[in-house]
Amino acid sequence: MWRCHQVSSKEQRYEDVFKRLEALLAGVSDEVACLSTTACELFHAFEEFHWVGFYRVTVPGELTVGPYQGGHGCLKISFDRGVCGAAARTKQVQIVSDVNAVTDHIACSTTTQSEIVLPVVDVNDELRAVLDVDSDELAHFDAMDQYHLAKVCDLLTRTCYVVS
Repeated sequence: MWRCHQVSSKEQRYEDVFKRLEALLAGVSDEVACLSTTACELFHAFEEFHWVGFYRVTVPGELTVGPYQGGHGCLKISFDRGVCGAAARTKQVQIVSDVNAVTDHIACSTTTQSEIVLPVVDVNDELRAVLDVDSDELAHFDAMDQYHLAKVCDLLTRTCYVVS
């Protein structure tokens, strides 16, 4: 059957990951289990992602690494530093095409060239974490990544952050 709109490989991978996450996270409300499973699914679905993980709000104004997949992440990030801090502070998606052009970028890996960071909130719109995805390719992330990763963050809100 002819399709007027062909789904790109990247879009199909996101859709497949989302379906798996819906099934895997159904009935699971444990934060660490939800975040660990999400990081694992995203990391293994996209070879272009060399680091996928979460920085959780552990004390006001500070993020702590984990769960994640990839090399070591920065252990602590304050809301006033770096791309993850900006996403936490503003609760807005940050897409950075070239991390070397960002003066306060925190380089946990020297190979990272671009990144996207999305806020993860609970049902009361309180920031709980940020989802950080890094690539070794310049300008890797775009509106498609933002759309699909935002759907994943919304799924996390509806599954592991339903208790207010």
